[in-house]
Amino acid sequence: MKKNKSLLTEQFITEWLTPDVGFVFRSGEVLDDFISPYQHIEVMETAAFGRVFRLDGYLMTSEADEWFYHENLNHIPAITHPDPHTALIIGGGDGGSARQLLKYPGIEQVVVCELDAGVVAIADEYFAKVHQGAFHDPRLQLVIGDGLKYVAESQQQFDLIVLDLTDPQGYAEPLYTRAFFADCARLIGEHGLLSLHIGSPQFHATRFRNLFDELKTVFRVVRPMLVPITLYGGFWGMACASQLRDPKRLDANTVEQRLQQRGITGLNYYNGDTHQAALALPNFVRQLLQQTE
Repeated sequence: MKKNKSLLTEQFITEWLTPDVGFVFRSGEVLDDFISPYQHIEVMETAAFGRVFRLDGYLMTSEADEWFYHENLNHIPAITHPDPHTALIIGGGDGGSARQLLKYPGIEQVVVCELDAGVVAIADEYFAKVHQGAFHDPRLQLVIGDGLKYVAESQQQFDLIVLDLTDPQGYAEPLYTRAFFADCARLIGEHGLLSLHIGSPQFHATRFRNLFDELKTVFRVVRPMLVPITLYGGFWGMACASQLRDPKRLDANTVEQRLQQRGITGLNYYNGDTHQAALALPNFVRQLLQQTE
């Protein structure tokens, strides 16, 4: 999943985008708080976002607005693919990405490779509204392990790979490198798609540009995607990458037709118009990426 550190001070959480910019909301009852072998995990109730959880002090998922993130991260590549059957999610221990991909009737297998079993445990106990039973779907295979190693050693081909990760630091940092993107490209071949988040173009401009450039060294088609995610501080960046498939070629009507044909319902955000909107770049982002379209 994502980004910069939050701080619980008395009854308020301050989520810092940079050392100088953040946003504040009121916290409530702490439901769980423990140290896993990998990170500090906290679950709490909030009035604004319902239940939320943090990893090492960084906000990850909320009940109330997880769909801003999960719907765009998953449906933009999945709808772009003409008929996805297999998907690999690296991270995604809250089950939100798996839930979205399992909506597709053609999906035969979703592999979730999550480093920390503690994240899956708190999702299972506290975040049924997010995963909605995805972990109990027979098409889902849960692997507790290192995503870097899994991708490097896998020989399976996937139609979709979703990198549902924390920020590029700590255990996640090697999963934002050219070498890892190349391993992912091997698994999706010419016709598959990769999606991931790449930070805020406003507050993490260098990270946003550098990750875009690294993706471009591996994939022939790389499309930045821009969506509002309140829990992550507002304007947020993702990317969809492929050798052949371009989400920008889909007009709104085609997206709506594919959603209807595939029986995709229960979406709070994503539709044909938002698909196009997410791929439209403001001038400052075009300049940042030195793009003209």
